[in-house]
Amino acid sequence: MNDRPKQAPDPSIVFNFLTEVGIISQLSTSLFERALPDGLTSSQFSVLNWFSRVDNEASPGRLAAAFQVTAGAMTNTLKKLEAKGLVTIEPDATSGRQKKVTRTIKGEETRNRAIGAAAPVFEEFALLFGETEIPQQLPVLQKMRKHLDERRYS
Repeated sequence: MNDRPKQAPDPSIVFNFLTEVGIISQLSTSLFERALPDGLTSSQFSVLNWFSRVDNEASPGRLAAAFQVTAGAMTNTLKKLEAKGLVTIEPDATSGRQKKVTRTIKGEETRNRAIGAAAPVFEEFALLFGETEIPQQLPVLQKMRKHLDERRYS
């Protein structure tokens, strides 16, 4: 068994790697947003998708923290989603001051339709990178995301 400590790569390699990830994020978000239905933005879709991934209700503050945006930015996104009938915002029965946000059935349907509308983009990407490269990289990316997510408040 090898007990030697791992040697960290040159910091410039890590910087270049994270720069590439950031550029990929910007380009993929733009491509995805062009496929979204009903004038949905990627920020609005991300909130709708959060409800599928994490929880079925949240306070605006919890959502702002999850997305690392200001309370004002999240309130703006939530008001637009509410105006489209995709979320409801109600007083939280357990706290007189807080609000509770839930995704509506229409919000869930819109999220699913958005994923379907972007399917051609996903299919093109999958064809280009094959059926093995993406699944091989996914665990590494998930591990990196988990690490960064755990450090978000440190």
